[in-house]
Amino acid sequence: MSRIGKKPLPIPSGVEVTLEGNDVTVKGPKGQLHRRLHKEMTITLADGELRVTRPSDARQHRALHGLTRALLANMVEGVTKGFSRSLELHGVGYKAEAQAQGVRLLVGYSHPVDYTAPEGIDILVDDPTHIRVEGISKELVGQVAAEIRKVRPPEPYKGKGIRYVGEHVRRKAGKTGVKV
Repeated sequence: MSRIGKKPLPIPSGVEVTLEGNDVTVKGPKGQLHRRLHKEMTITLADGELRVTRPSDARQHRALHGLTRALLANMVEGVTKGFSRSLELHGVGYKAEAQAQGVRLLVGYSHPVDYTAPEGIDILVDDPTHIRVEGISKELVGQVAAEIRKVRPPEPYKGKGIRYVGEHVRRKAGKTGVKV
């Protein structure tokens, strides 16, 4: 059995889970999430716990078993605690400015880059070189952080660009400048 898939998922107090076939809705103090899961996985709610079972030991069913349980766990954690990703800007003159629905990035282009956040995502600028993306959907928080990073990914020679906090950028040696 899948080590992750076979673990029951406890539902904390204040969280309401609604099952309609394989449509799952999770409501909690931070908001509501809805997801349609794979039709071959069976989800049951009993004694304040969610359990996921699979129809067979086929390779695809084993993979879906752990995935389904992890998606449910992320939904429950999202509506209780929420998720966050932090980014930092490296480079002379690189900065971020908070806007009403997103962030304005000044990252070495001839123009500022405006990024508008999707619904349910908050982009906070802690200081001009640090951005925090927050929301209840782990998938959406990660996607927004990746899209912001994609505006100016870190380059390997000087390390300039937008990177995740704690991300290590492998540096390359530039040209040596020796003439032959």
